[in-house]
Amino acid sequence: MNVSGPLFNLLVFLGVLVLAYVLFRPTKGWFWLVANSVKTNQKVITEDVLKQLYTLENQGEHILKKEVVNSLQYNDSTLEGVIATMAENGLVDEPSQGEIRLTALGRDYALKIVRVHRLWEKYLAEKTGFDKTEWHARAEKMEHQLSHEETNVLATELGNPIYDPHGDPIPSHSGEYADIDGAHLNDLPVDTVGKIVHVEDEPEVYYRQILAENIHIGSVIRVVENTDRRVLFYAEGEEFILAPEVARNLTIEVFETQEELEELAVRLSALGTGEKAEILGISKECRGDSRRRLLDLGFVKGTPIQIDLVSPLQNPKAYLVKGTTIALRDDQAAKILIKKM
Repeated sequence: MNVSGPLFNLLVFLGVLVLAYVLFRPTKGWFWLVANSVKTNQKVITEDVLKQLYTLENQGEHILKKEVVNSLQYNDSTLEGVIATMAENGLVDEPSQGEIRLTALGRDYALKIVRVHRLWEKYLAEKTGFDKTEWHARAEKMEHQLSHEETNVLATELGNPIYDPHGDPIPSHSGEYADIDGAHLNDLPVDTVGKIVHVEDEPEVYYRQILAENIHIGSVIRVVENTDRRVLFYAEGEEFILAPEVARNLTIEVFETQEELEELAVRLSALGTGEKAEILGISKECRGDSRRRLLDLGFVKGTPIQIDLVSPLQNPKAYLVKGTTIALRDDQAAKILIKKM
């Protein structure tokens, strides 16, 4: 079909208008979507750099810009550009060739990001059923999305907690935060008695090993052996062995007197067939709906308990509590503390 010259020109003109609308439509056109995406990415990268600098500075290190660039999973040239913009905006200083550090303004901004991250981990632990291996990654995303006002609402909903589920202090809205009092497990001498008050979740490979060993924050421990090859300790009636580099991820509040050690506290998972015990309480590791469910089922302090039935594979086991038989998996029973009779 032949199209006359004027009609052809009109069709071309209309096509150009449609294309311009698609590209430059306010807020929803491709041009604006790409521009907003770049702006969002710059914000995310900036906040990731700030948090990384905050972490390294708290470890007392002099930080090289090259180390920061290598530690974050972004294009090197992109990071260099973002860091240059951060310096122009007064968030970071470069006091000498190759070094970088936070300014007071940058540290305040970093604390806000850390606050959102740790509050969100607390929310995931207390209010959802997500596994603890997912908390960090999910909080990494949410820390860039909540506004300052939304963060304060979240803190209020959680009761303005001081520590996150790993024992890290949560900064207040004004930037104040508590200290972690304790020493790394691998630095403690034999016969030291104390309580696990912090579990470092990075590097992830060490954290996953700690989770696999079923080691809980809040558990009372006694160091039995500490060498350059392994750290052996007892906690709640069970023996644990960790490599020194993994043990370093556990911070222990050391007890000054032996009176603070509950020698008879063991995990329900260690109860044998025919043995009788009394419930001392539920570990702090058990949170939210899981904790409330156990309390509703009768797992309260002072209640007598014993094994009623054992499955062919030894897991789960059924426990007799207040005349009722209740089945628990070993990982659930490990969060209930008892005193054997």
